[in-house]
Amino acid sequence: MQLKNLYDNFRDSDTIKAYAQIIANDAKKLERPINIMEVCGGHTHTIMKFGLPQLMPQNINFIHGPGCPVCIMPKERIDHAYILAMQSDVILVTLGDMIKVPGSKGSLQDARSKGADVRFVYSPLDTLPIAKENPDKKIIFFAIGFETTTPMTAVLVEQVLKLKIPNIVFHINHVTVPEVMTELVASKDASSYNNKIDAFLGPSHVSVISGSKIYDKFPKEYKRPVVVTGFEPVDVMHGISMILKQFVEKRCELEIEYKRSVSYDGNIKAQALIEKYFQKVSLFRWRGIGDVADSGLRLRNTFQNIDAEVIYKDILPTTPINDFKLCICGDILRGMAKPHECTIFGTACKPTTPIGSCMVSSEGACAAYYKYGNLL
Repeated sequence: MQLKNLYDNFRDSDTIKAYAQIIANDAKKLERPINIMEVCGGHTHTIMKFGLPQLMPQNINFIHGPGCPVCIMPKERIDHAYILAMQSDVILVTLGDMIKVPGSKGSLQDARSKGADVRFVYSPLDTLPIAKENPDKKIIFFAIGFETTTPMTAVLVEQVLKLKIPNIVFHINHVTVPEVMTELVASKDASSYNNKIDAFLGPSHVSVISGSKIYDKFPKEYKRPVVVTGFEPVDVMHGISMILKQFVEKRCELEIEYKRSVSYDGNIKAQALIEKYFQKVSLFRWRGIGDVADSGLRLRNTFQNIDAEVIYKDILPTTPINDFKLCICGDILRGMAKPHECTIFGTACKPTTPIGSCMVSSEGACAAYYKYGNLL
């Protein structure tokens, strides 16, 4: 398969309009309005960029979910990155979205302006030449992302161990999707968001690695259908149509729209690599959501000698830090609010001066609304 096979013809306006008509026809058969959560920020940007809310009937509503790895990173972990970067013998390496995310001490961009050596890479393996060129420095790879990017970090871990590279260590911040989805539909808070979500558009890139099997319990246990959907506008429209068909036909199932890349079992080799080097943490704090059980990963105990959280534990804070009082990113990440409902959206909080994490990330819902809000 060539790369263009993943997106060719999936932005065709005639096809999008045809799906819009199918959705409109099926929406007339619904017994009540339907709230669909797109878990991933990539879906949010597609929805906003191509004006898909305008194509929806009034009884179909999008709710934006927590599927942006930068947006959900709590301030105390951003502080970890900042503190580590400020060490005189350290080069901090991470993925580019992390540069502007504000912690309580500042962002990595701020650390850079103060002389810290912070480098941004497209691939974790780009860390290897940095380590080779700087043998007198400790290279800390600050790993972020969902199941999509975790295998790449695992590959870097494997290379570090195989090549016996002495100056690369890891700060692991990988999180997993199903656990936070469970939190969203099984919250015991009576006033919370769990009653708002009727169905999920499942993130396809996560599912390429983990397989669609990770969503099995949502239709079975929580009576929420899940359709694993690609990121092109035709994919999203097709996924919405598949969800509506289930409601019209009174079904509740797990289905795959993105069949050109996703299978039920996923990438078994990648899963084995993740299992080899990482284990679950009992709790991981999600920004705006709180502690979510079994939703984070860390290096296995066997690899504590390359675990930055162990090596630098004496200087890394563990106390939770709350967001700016006027920021409602937490409500947005939980699907309880839309970005334009925030009083500082587009004024004090903009991509150039982000206050909340949903504005700073290229996958954040606030960034999508700011960039494409004129399409509303």
